[in-house]
Amino acid sequence: MNHKEIATFAGGCFWCMVKPFDQWPGVESVKSGYIGGHVTNPTYEQVKKGDTGHYEAVQITYDPDQISYEQILALYWPQIDPTDPNGQFHDRGPQYRTAIFYHNEEQKRLAQQSKKKLEDSKRFKQPIVTEILPSTTFYLAESYHQDYYKKNQVDYEEDRALSGRDQFIEQNWSEK
Repeated sequence: MNHKEIATFAGGCFWCMVKPFDQWPGVESVKSGYIGGHVTNPTYEQVKKGDTGHYEAVQITYDPDQISYEQILALYWPQIDPTDPNGQFHDRGPQYRTAIFYHNEEQKRLAQQSKKKLEDSKRFKQPIVTEILPSTTFYLAESYHQDYYKKNQVDYEEDRALSGRDQFIEQNWSEK
């Protein structure tokens, strides 16, 4: 049987959150979208204002026989600054906060366990503020946001370089 599962993560700008998951065996798709807000079918223009309550997020469809939820969590944490409550890198505002949206109690347990492991590691001096929340309706972002890193490679690379994300990852997540 081809059993598929879903994982949903907010990690700042969704453009930067697709590629890290997209290239792993067992990952069927990574979609950009919006989750957690109070507006039905929000648009990018609405969400970027920061007052809809939505997070920019990615929703990953995967085959758990090829890649586990624990492995996906292990890919998630090093993509973000889990200590920043006000956004990610140069993207500021509540729509760019970090969060793990769980789809069942097992995902909740594993997410909490992985967060505790990160806290216990003392890798960061500041508290880990990434929330673990129940999944709500995930609204697909507009088509031009899907696979942005593939369709707009130059713009993607420039934005990523200017954001400070890669420098943060290198300084805080690279094994020394």
